[in-house]
Amino acid sequence: MTLLEAIEARHSVRHYIHKPLPVDIINQLQAKIDQCNQLGNLNIQLVVNEPKAFSGIMAYGKFSGVENYLVMAGTPDPSLDERIGYYGEQLVLLAQQLGLNTCWAGLSYRKVKGVYTIRDGEKLSCMIALGYGATQGKTHKIKTAAEVSNCSDTTPQWFNEGVRCVLLAPTAINQQKFHFQYLQPQHGDKPRVKASRLFSLVGYTQMDLGIAKLHFEIGAGSHNFDWE
Repeated sequence: MTLLEAIEARHSVRHYIHKPLPVDIINQLQAKIDQCNQLGNLNIQLVVNEPKAFSGIMAYGKFSGVENYLVMAGTPDPSLDERIGYYGEQLVLLAQQLGLNTCWAGLSYRKVKGVYTIRDGEKLSCMIALGYGATQGKTHKIKTAAEVSNCSDTTPQWFNEGVRCVLLAPTAINQQKFHFQYLQPQHGDKPRVKASRLFSLVGYTQMDLGIAKLHFEIGAGSHNFDWE
């Protein structure tokens, strides 16, 4: 399964069956976690066979059967949530390629002592449930390309494909509060793309933007443009 295929196949899944993760899948996830932590200056941790985090009142009626999850943490700065989104979604797509299901969780979990480590000065931004889903999830209503970008018949095909993948990115309550703008190249320079987050009462727009930017890079091909 390619990354593009993973983007198209991925849906948020909140209900899981009891099926432990094989050692080889854990090892592949951990290797990617180590890479993301190094590149993103993060403290992402994989927790397996732990059912308490998603069994409290915050998860009631929303999640069931979650026994494995990613702890998404790092040192707070203006870019933390965007980095959490960008690198966390890399793990989400890898999990999809490995035959697993996932769901980003901003509030529907409780902290469990002694299972993972949040160092002094760090922030636990969110968690990502993962495992073998009871279903493969379902599609949700999404915005049009024109609502989230300036794509048109005159913008390059790679830009339009990037926007298509952006529309498949998970966001908090499917809010899709972002905008991608194609900027005409000047004097033979490489085309540039400006990605912006929009206002939301729900929040999580910075994290959503990080997720969406990864999807855009995969769809558009990062070699075709530079970020503004």
